[in-house]
Amino acid sequence: MRNLSIYIHIPFCVRKCLYCDFLSGPASVGEMENYVNLLLWEIKEQSIFYGDHKVVSIFFGGGTPSLLPARETGRILERIREGFSVAGDAEITAECNPGTVTAQKLREYITHGINRLSIGLQSANDEELARVGRIHSYSDFLETYTVAREAGFRNINIDLMAGLPGQGMASYRKTLERVTALSPEHISAYSLILEEGTPLYVNQDAYTFPDEEEEREMYELTGRYLEVAGFHRYEISNYAKEGWECRHNKVYWRRGDYAGFGLGASSMVQNVRWKNPEDHMSYADCVEKMGNGGSEWTFGSGSAPCIMRPQDKSFAKMLRRTGRCEVQELTTQEQMEEFMFLGLRLTEGVDLEEFRRNFGKTAADVYGRQISSFLAQGLLEREGQRLKLTLRGIDVSNAVFAAFLF
Repeated sequence: MRNLSIYIHIPFCVRKCLYCDFLSGPASVGEMENYVNLLLWEIKEQSIFYGDHKVVSIFFGGGTPSLLPARETGRILERIREGFSVAGDAEITAECNPGTVTAQKLREYITHGINRLSIGLQSANDEELARVGRIHSYSDFLETYTVAREAGFRNINIDLMAGLPGQGMASYRKTLERVTALSPEHISAYSLILEEGTPLYVNQDAYTFPDEEEEREMYELTGRYLEVAGFHRYEISNYAKEGWECRHNKVYWRRGDYAGFGLGASSMVQNVRWKNPEDHMSYADCVEKMGNGGSEWTFGSGSAPCIMRPQDKSFAKMLRRTGRCEVQELTTQEQMEEFMFLGLRLTEGVDLEEFRRNFGKTAADVYGRQISSFLAQGLLEREGQRLKLTLRGIDVSNAVFAAFLF
């Protein structure tokens, strides 16, 4: 059986942070329940396409998934288990923000099978949190982390952010000190990106941001500090203790199969990529069309369900019929591009032998000029059959990735 990862998008939050351009916003309890009902319908109708897949990870992202009542999260997981073959050791992650979970909710999460928690801290400095519109304080985070451990979570990620307005090296180092002292299993550390249209972008002149050199120093400090604290970098922005890498995220970087459910969710299965509509009415219409037309796609001439594989042309046809915003059957060229620029995000790099097996030619046949140039510049290095970024290469990774696009 092929491995499959499932992403569930929960587009709700208490209020949007000033830097956020994600598909999310406030909602009433009734709106949440209606949305979950649509999710359950979508999961049921699509599950018949995955009879030859085993689910190895499930990820509740958002938004703030922890705003959902635990019973609704449980209903979603129950529906997944009804329609999919879920591995007994599947990694099941729920994102949460401090102040949106209780000890009781976290215990219910564990009862439902959630075994990994990702907590959005961003900074241990309350002033920095307030400047970007976070709904919590550092003490709120500490309470959430403590009750999560007491509830039984043994796999916790903490999200951090560098380059926040008013943030300096001393403040950022203090955040690293406080977080590593808690000894989580995983840390994701990103640099703030000013996304066009967000309040922070529109009003950026009202803030003082770290300059380019200081932000670079923060980035370098992250790697050095976390390594000393026992976290190894396995992807450009992700660090883990040995054995605690996020299995779900590695599926994306290794171009594995993943199915996304919910508003605006993206999927990629056997080189067919698609995306759900981003507005509620279009998404609801998409799910309804899929349900009404299901018999055409799910049954053959006999009485037994026909397992339609996602690579079948009729699968892409069905997706287009349901009103998906985008359906793309990746060309070999596009597959090779993704193999290189996604795989190079991982510190282990790309497997050159796997490239040859997948595409019938070597990476040197296709990218010989780029590889030779980056090797000579010290931006790439080769270890056996693996090609990976050097530390210098990580610093200019976007330029390296761009060179592998035709």
